[in-house]
Amino acid sequence: MRKSIATQQRVRRFLKKERGTQILELAIALPVMLILLGAVGEFGRFFYTYSALTNAVRAGARHACKWERNASWTIPETTKMVVYGDYSNTSNGPILPGLTTSNVVVQANGPSVNNIDSVTVKIVNYQYTPLFDLGKMTGIPSLTLNIPMNASATMHQLYNGPTAGS
Repeated sequence: MRKSIATQQRVRRFLKKERGTQILELAIALPVMLILLGAVGEFGRFFYTYSALTNAVRAGARHACKWERNASWTIPETTKMVVYGDYSNTSNGPILPGLTTSNVVVQANGPSVNNIDSVTVKIVNYQYTPLFDLGKMTGIPSLTLNIPMNASATMHQLYNGPTAGS
């Protein structure tokens, strides 16, 4: 009987003490906070990638539509403009990792290639690869976050050719 009373007193003392509860709370809350931090960072990276793709096709369409109506020489330059951010200097590499000229489609819209009315620039099948890929972390391929991204911009031709008498 005496042993059970002493045991009960020890249990009561143990339950009254709060030493170590902070580390237990930290052990519960820290993984949740890290997952939220990673998710916010990954969403920001995804939004940055989408914005960069959108800005690249806009710049490419703007570049293609401001020159003369003959699109045959403009298409290769426009493709480089979209991928590298510059049509003449490709030494800095692509604006996004994994973006290549094969992802870019430039369409000259008009009666013929030599007489275009508008230009459509597209980035197709760009594969977004996250830093924290759930499919790789868990070994379950269906949870992968590799997302194909597409962007498109169309602009009307601005160049009307030389004016009469100039």
